[in-house]
Amino acid sequence: MSTLKRISDVPQLPSRSVDSHKGSYGRAVIVGGSVGMSGAISLAGLGALRGGAGLVYLACPKSIWSAVAAIEPSYLTVPLSEDANGRLAVPSIPGILLACQNADAVAIGPGLGQSDELRDLVSHIVRSVDVPCVVDADALNLLVDRVDVLGTAPAVRVLTPHPGEFARLTGLTITVVQANRESLAIEFAQRHRVVLVLKGAGTIVTDGLRVFINRTGNPGMATGGTGDVLTGLITALIAQGADPFDAACLGCHLHGLAGDIAAEELSPPGMIASDLPKYLPRAWKRS
Repeated sequence: MSTLKRISDVPQLPSRSVDSHKGSYGRAVIVGGSVGMSGAISLAGLGALRGGAGLVYLACPKSIWSAVAAIEPSYLTVPLSEDANGRLAVPSIPGILLACQNADAVAIGPGLGQSDELRDLVSHIVRSVDVPCVVDADALNLLVDRVDVLGTAPAVRVLTPHPGEFARLTGLTITVVQANRESLAIEFAQRHRVVLVLKGAGTIVTDGLRVFINRTGNPGMATGGTGDVLTGLITALIAQGADPFDAACLGCHLHGLAGDIAAEELSPPGMIASDLPKYLPRAWKRS
């Protein structure tokens, strides 16, 4: 059995070349959104932009397309077919795969919603997309009964559950998860060959061979949407060529540091998720 390596230094991206262009920093595609949850995919898009991706595409149901597009002019939007409830469905799959065709990294989950068709859609995307894919939020819940699909994926999958989502994935209680966070995270990553980001105070990042404990962040980040920003941020770092484990470590560090800077200026109770992308530039400067 390989010896587990503990990582203490935060990985960094290489300096940017003076003659680089937007294509040098990757294409990130984020799949998600539904009626009533257009904010989630938009926050992920903002996280990806502030994470440095050269091009960011948000693939979402056509009924929320204009709302998502109006939030930020810097990302591109891909309107997709939807079901009667304004959610993506199996007929959306060809459009998603087309959007992912030239991607360097993909994320799926923010604001996706829940349905039987979405369960089939998520399974198909997870086992089909041939670049690294970040799986978050609703996509994690949709994989609860199909977690074995992770082992058939053609590229690395990065899962970013909070303790409740991880409890559902493993069939354990939240109490058991919280009492055994590190060992359970490592075991899951080894078994399913994924990078696992188990969120919480002292977020754990592991690929089963290495483990990193994040030391940034604060209780002001305990508000809806902050996880969506992290999803976009990690996706952007992978799109720029970072190893998925390194991207997850750096992403968690920057995400928490942006939250710490925001808390200093705004107060923890006064923070909202959309503050984090605004403070990411300062987190980059401090990192």
